[in-house]
Amino acid sequence: MTKRLIKITSAFALLVVVAACSETDKPYVERPVNDLYMQGYNDLLKGEYKEAAESFDEVERQHPYSEWATQGQLMAAYTNYLKGEYDKSIATLDAFIQLHPGHKSIEYAYYLRALCYYDRIMSVTRDQRNTQEALQALAAVVKKFPETKYGRDAQFKMDLVYDHLAGKEMQVGRYYMRREFYIAAINRFQTVVDAYQRTTHVPEALHRLIECYLAVGLTKEAQTVAAVLGHNFPGNDWYGDAYLLLRGEDFRPEGVKVDDSSWVTRLVR
Repeated sequence: MTKRLIKITSAFALLVVVAACSETDKPYVERPVNDLYMQGYNDLLKGEYKEAAESFDEVERQHPYSEWATQGQLMAAYTNYLKGEYDKSIATLDAFIQLHPGHKSIEYAYYLRALCYYDRIMSVTRDQRNTQEALQALAAVVKKFPETKYGRDAQFKMDLVYDHLAGKEMQVGRYYMRREFYIAAINRFQTVVDAYQRTTHVPEALHRLIECYLAVGLTKEAQTVAAVLGHNFPGNDWYGDAYLLLRGEDFRPEGVKVDDSSWVTRLVR
């Protein structure tokens, strides 16, 4: 009775193993390269990204020395990008760039790699490691292919990334301001002014610097920043607020008449 039970159990276990293998291990069937590639392409058009990626991978696996294999690498990377599997796409693109530096589609490979990093940028309130990686990848595209459509779009996205990084500095600076850590806040806002001059956050950063300098009693520094703000952004709302703030405190440079507001439009630094 016991021996029979053991035999039945062993047979059942063997069936389970065989069934598992049949589900996970597909039989290797060699197919013409153009059939594999077109199947992947058609699956991609239908939005069946998993199947498409498998077909493109098979192109390279079954026909590694064909011209289709090289194109299959790019298509597999693109499909994984669409699936949101950015690490897998980046790994494929890194291999492609290393093996085919002179390929006609090399600029696209660099650009797609940059997009993988760019699409992973988190909210401004989160850690910015992905943002820095995106910036480096986009900069590589701009440097290598500045006059191409990929280079121009990469430059545009770099500007957005810089704006994102500046927004992070502003968010931290405002946090310090609310807690009256004014020196720490000044450092953050000054970083925006110095490192991210082309972003949309600069007018506010200058205004916040004025607020912080006034809060710690550095009126001369506040006046200097107000002059920079007025010279560079004379029609901006932050400039108007800054002028009213200083005027309310009656902090004007010596020798300027009470009704003369032109001092804030002269660049003094």
